[in-house]
Amino acid sequence: MKTNLTHRPVALAIIGGGAAGMFAAAVAAERQLPCVVFERKARLGSKVLMTANGRCNFTKDIPPDVFIRDLAAGGERGDFAAAAIRELPPRKIIQGFRSLGVAVRRQPDGRMFPADGKAATIVHAFGDLLRDSEVPIIVNAPVIGLQPQKNGFIVATRAFTLWAETVLVATGGLSYPKLGSVGDGHDFARALGHRIIPPRAGLIGVETADPRVTRRAGRRFENGCARVFDGAGRLLYTYAGEVDCETFGLSGAAVYNAERWMEHGKRLAERSSVLSTLSLEVEFDGECVRVDNPVPRPLKEAIVTIGGVATDEVDPETMESRRVPGLYFAGEVLDIDGPTGGYNLTLAFATARKAVVAIAQKRAGAAVGRRKI
Repeated sequence: MKTNLTHRPVALAIIGGGAAGMFAAAVAAERQLPCVVFERKARLGSKVLMTANGRCNFTKDIPPDVFIRDLAAGGERGDFAAAAIRELPPRKIIQGFRSLGVAVRRQPDGRMFPADGKAATIVHAFGDLLRDSEVPIIVNAPVIGLQPQKNGFIVATRAFTLWAETVLVATGGLSYPKLGSVGDGHDFARALGHRIIPPRAGLIGVETADPRVTRRAGRRFENGCARVFDGAGRLLYTYAGEVDCETFGLSGAAVYNAERWMEHGKRLAERSSVLSTLSLEVEFDGECVRVDNPVPRPLKEAIVTIGGVATDEVDPETMESRRVPGLYFAGEVLDIDGPTGGYNLTLAFATARKAVVAIAQKRAGAAVGRRKI
């Protein structure tokens, strides 16, 4: 790999300018940790701009222990991010955006939005902060290679290379690839010896040709409900919320969360080789539609990716790789995900903060050690 190195490495290279990458850069600026952000698209936060239909449900105002409990799905626990969530609970995220001048609005169930209902307000708040902090942001710059060195990493694009002491991979998963989530973070991790849990669609609609659904295509029902049953007819999961009828079938928060629960359940069953038939029952507008062995829509349409860098190869206290010192991960590139309702942006923010704080503390400790010599 050709190199064109500066005489000193940048402290931190952040690969990805989405939710995790922007938050990481903001924390680095606060900690006066020199960093540079690489973003493959023409602007930061492309996927954030379309969250919650462009309204950006950025967190959920609930206690951290309740938040952590809600991450569990299909028999799988959601404990990996527990320490990160406790250090950056939803209330701190809300306070942080208010400190940036973002007026916020709370829904009765705790979901938090910018008061103007525009996701661009959140992205602009990050952009203003990073501009004022003079954080270098390189857009239209997909990273094509990541090479560990004895004293850091070489981060390569097609146009140039950069030398960094540490690297934070915050590239997202595989959902909505047109917005920049193309799986390159998985490729970097895999090339460096990490195990990748096969990606699958999370928070996604399901297909059905039931005429009770298709004839209502385009309509939303706020007081719907989705339930998951096993082959013996036992109720395993239920979620009350909005249901959308689509030309392809069913979507909406209730369906998304039920489908996520099923995908985690199927993944757990595959590992144990004990497969079970699952059925989805969706209630809306006086109808009760049952879909046996529901087929989810394609991963590229999913709100979030289930799967990614195996969490047992990442230290939850620092987000540092257990295989490659100096390499960190945050957000959806990891095998972490949550239900709809602000959970996944919170996970991105919290894991990004956890990583950058650890990097800053480690670097400060090394500097003290050097001064003592």
